Amino acid sequence: MEPKLVYTGKTKNVYELENGNYLLKFKDDCTGKDGVFDPGENSVGLTIDGVGDVNLRMSIYFFEKVNAAGIKTHYVSADLANTTMEVLPARVFGHGLEVICRHKAVGSFIRRYGDYIEAGADLPAYVEMTFKDDAKGDPLVTKDGLIVLGVMTGEQYDRIKEMTQQITQIVADDMKAKGMTLYDIKFEFGYDNDGNVMLIDEIASGNMRVYKDGQYIDPMTLSRLFFA
Repeated sequence: MEPKLVYTGKTKNVYELENGNYLLKFKDDCTGKDGVFDPGENSVGLTIDGVGDVNLRMSIYFFEKVNAAGIKTHYVSADLANTTMEVLPARVFGHGLEVICRHKAVGSFIRRYGDYIEAGADLPAYVEMTFKDDAKGDPLVTKDGLIVLGVMTGEQYDRIKEMTQQITQIVADDMKAKGMTLYDIKFEFGYDNDGNVMLIDEIASGNMRVYKDGQYIDPMTLSRLFFA
């Protein structure tokens, strides 16, 4: 029996499996604008052959590492031949929420706050959350806002922030070991039937900004350097 398509996303399609889990099919589409990749953009801007495969490879690597660190994720297994990943069911917060952790001031952070900070300045694993809403440009939302709107509890927010900083450090340490610097990274979280928070979606080069010798590294180059 063919898995049932339940959602068509920008960079992945989601299928329902008979065992109650879900299957993510990675695509070669990337977010960006005018043909230029940008993890902060909210629309597909370009297609890069093979990016789905390398995103899955990096996701497998980091999900296994994060799971081993005792941090809850939705990752079950993966099939590189079919560019798919089996995951546990999870509910998203609200209509979808993105969580960004920033080690350096870059991208939309500088566009918003450039009057107060230099581009590339160090940030203390700064965590911010945005609603996934293309029409509204993915608006920022505060902890109090999330609680007032009934999107999550204060405890869930604190747990997400803690997990985000822990996972970001795992990724940053691996990049540093390969001579690269993680500037920022974007995650998604969900929760199970008991309200337990878990990392969902992917941990891939397409969701992070990494620099080497002060120069930005595009996702395909980053994946090649990372697995070299």
